[in-house]
Amino acid sequence: MTTMNGKVIIITGGASGIGKQTALKLAVEGATLVIADYNDAAAQQLVTDLESSNVTAAAYRVDVSKGDEVKALIDWTVQKYGTLSGIFNNAGIGLVKPFLEMDPASYHRVIDVDQHSVYYGMYYAARKMVELGVAGTIVNTASIYGTMAAIGSFNYNAAKAAVVMMTKSGALELAEHNIRVVAVAPGFINTPILGNDDSFKNHLGSLHMRGRIIQPEQVANVVAFLFSDAASAINGQTIPVDDGYLSFKTKQG
Repeated sequence: MTTMNGKVIIITGGASGIGKQTALKLAVEGATLVIADYNDAAAQQLVTDLESSNVTAAAYRVDVSKGDEVKALIDWTVQKYGTLSGIFNNAGIGLVKPFLEMDPASYHRVIDVDQHSVYYGMYYAARKMVELGVAGTIVNTASIYGTMAAIGSFNYNAAKAAVVMMTKSGALELAEHNIRVVAVAPGFINTPILGNDDSFKNHLGSLHMRGRIIQPEQVANVVAFLFSDAASAINGQTIPVDDGYLSFKTKQG
């Protein structure tokens, strides 16, 4: 059953992990996709795979930490497909260091990618949606660490906390334009960023309520729902996709 025919959705960080799985899920439901990623080769490969299944998709290389590149991405998407229904501001990085070693360059690198890029995506996408008269949806990737502390992740925690509040504030101001803004807050997700150490992954999995690491497609299922008309009454909220992590944790570990 296709539920998103005619919808054009941009996915940043779309070539791997949560972004890639979201692309696969939205493709099944009929969306036209722009896979935006710094890794152009991976984005192009995903588009090739999607097109082999008769999905309309395009790849776009972007450095989301640069506002002019995000604006160009959104302008290009509308020029190519004629509209913009939604954007998934998903691209992100991590850089773990103790706070006393968190030099300004390390701090700003994560803030630029994980926080400022979300602002750029929200700002330029919303302005374009208003210009087009589109009732659009913006989905952001926050984190469990947007509402709790974690050792070694001062920069990441700050960025994701900002994403939670930008989601609320953006939803409030854009409601009059019939644009929804929502977010997901994943727990520990089995993506390439965690490496190949199974014992480490098992440890992270054990921190969740049911003792299992979360798969990226489990987050993608929630993101796809949030883009759908079935989620039309969800606005300004950050939805935990954490298998209960935030329900019983008071500190990391």
